[in-house]
Amino acid sequence: MIKSIAPVVPPGRMKQTQQPDFALFGDIHLRPWRESDAQTLVQSSLDPDIQYWNRPGQLTIETAREKIARWKLRWQDEEAAIWAIAPADDAPVGLIGLADLDLRGGSGEFLYWLLPAGRGRGVMAHATLAVSQWAFGTLGLHRLRITHSVANTASCRVATKAGFALEGTMRSALLHADGWHDEHLHARIQDDTEPS
Repeated sequence: MIKSIAPVVPPGRMKQTQQPDFALFGDIHLRPWRESDAQTLVQSSLDPDIQYWNRPGQLTIETAREKIARWKLRWQDEEAAIWAIAPADDAPVGLIGLADLDLRGGSGEFLYWLLPAGRGRGVMAHATLAVSQWAFGTLGLHRLRITHSVANTASCRVATKAGFALEGTMRSALLHADGWHDEHLHARIQDDTEPS
């Protein structure tokens, strides 16, 4: 007789809680996106680096508001958890989240970007650690991954600083404007040692 395997994260665990805020350092923290942040999303879709590495497409204020509303629904549907990276009471300088959530299987994949105002201070590595601690400790996921183009050295540094081991290279895995890119696959599992 084959025994069924219980879900790693029981259904409902995520949606029964409010999306948390996290203090990072200084006045920077992670918080849920607000409708009033729509202009920041529009800006992000115009930033050449964000456009190249993340492919968000062009956004208007209306489509940005719709995207923020979808992120709230995706939390309730236990499909994704998306945060704004923002100084206290100010416009966001970036985004971080877990998408492709598989609560039954216990995994999720990071996505992130920073506007120029947020770059160069180690913000993303701290944000990745904070979300990882929540995902492993509170939500109960087993495995988290980061994938990025092998040409995106900034994302590679973030993954390494946040303790995500490089597991390999996925050949021709993502289409960018200039063609297919090989992608690095980094991962952490729940039992891995926390980076110092």
